[in-house]
Amino acid sequence: MSTAVEKRTARIELQDQTVELPVLVGSENEPGIDVSELRNKTGYITLDEGFGNTGSCMSSITFIDGEKGILRYRGYPIEQLAERSSFLEVAWLLIFGELPTKTQLARFEELVKQNALLHQDMRHHFEGFPASAHPMAVLSSMINACSCYHPELLETENLDENERFLLIVAKLLAKVTTIAAFSYKKSIGEPQRYPDPKMDYFRSFLHCMFSVPYDRYDPEQEVVDALDLFLMLHADHEQNCSTSTARMVGSSGANLFASMAAAVCALWGPLHGGANVACIRMLQKIYKEKLPLATIVEQVKNREFLLMGFGHRVYKNFDPRALILKRAADKLLDKLGIKDPLLDIAKQLEEVAIKDEFFLERKLYPNVDFYSGIILRAIGIPLDMFTVMFSIGRMPGWIANWKEQYDQPRKKIYRPRQIYTGQTQRDFVPVEQRG
Repeated sequence: MSTAVEKRTARIELQDQTVELPVLVGSENEPGIDVSELRNKTGYITLDEGFGNTGSCMSSITFIDGEKGILRYRGYPIEQLAERSSFLEVAWLLIFGELPTKTQLARFEELVKQNALLHQDMRHHFEGFPASAHPMAVLSSMINACSCYHPELLETENLDENERFLLIVAKLLAKVTTIAAFSYKKSIGEPQRYPDPKMDYFRSFLHCMFSVPYDRYDPEQEVVDALDLFLMLHADHEQNCSTSTARMVGSSGANLFASMAAAVCALWGPLHGGANVACIRMLQKIYKEKLPLATIVEQVKNREFLLMGFGHRVYKNFDPRALILKRAADKLLDKLGIKDPLLDIAKQLEEVAIKDEFFLERKLYPNVDFYSGIILRAIGIPLDMFTVMFSIGRMPGWIANWKEQYDQPRKKIYRPRQIYTGQTQRDFVPVEQRG
């Protein structure tokens, strides 16, 4: 594993004192100032609301260069993985650091298949949720509930025993799909379908989602491939909100199930995992109200219309995942013979964005949410399940980050500081004396 190298120091002038702090440079020449001793030396802290300029850890899992549109898992370009790998292979890569051997991959895939069943008593938990319950609420709750049925896996000591950790990983990756499918069936009033260990990971999941007692769902290979690709491209994305949540919860010593449930809750927010839902709703609004694209573009320029699916907080160029999913969306819809008017609108908006100076100057290119929603719609995934699908895809990255933090020789609980802006000390006034 590559580590950051200390190359020089940064000097900070603070009124009556000067402090020198180490400058660290990562393996991809990313420089950063190590302020971990700043408060001890000076009494000062740094303020960075939203943590946009703060590195919370050193990590060897994922590298992003937003200026150049680069995304790499453990050093492998996302374009190569998308073309030649699979979701479960990438999951192993992220969690264990290297691509698996043929034997390791076959055993991992089999272990995942064999652990998809939920404890029978967990069915009663699903019955306790109303049909209107949001699938993300169910997913988070049931991941936590799942831990109750595997107490032997909750102990966080001695996780270096590879077999034990591998079993935890397999159970999480397998059971999260079963929980997702069961929650969907509950929401539409259909009987739950059990996973089939004779099927591969994605066919079994789609079977649980869409099979009914009188008709077994058998997806086209293109559907399976598109779902595999979608999840792979979402498998990790550096220190985003949900990944940082997984690390923060895990830093307390919380077990993997609790940390993953917390990460699901963080992903639920519309500014994070719900972005592709917002994008589809925007396209639906344009289609339903027959809004002229020229008018929308002008409204965007005048800040009168919020254009979802364009631009990214990290990428200042094309989102490399969007380029891959665009091709996948075209291929899938062509194979299924689907004429999706939303995709037509999306393509027209993209044509405007890559030519209009307003968009070019602000680097407002289509991001991954722009096309992922189209693919999920084509597969038949309902809108309120989009973020659940994102959760399934991001699970390997969450686990990898949790484990990377766990493996640190000096474990530290996350405990950010603050700048207090409230009342200074004052004396308590009895209630009868208050005006």
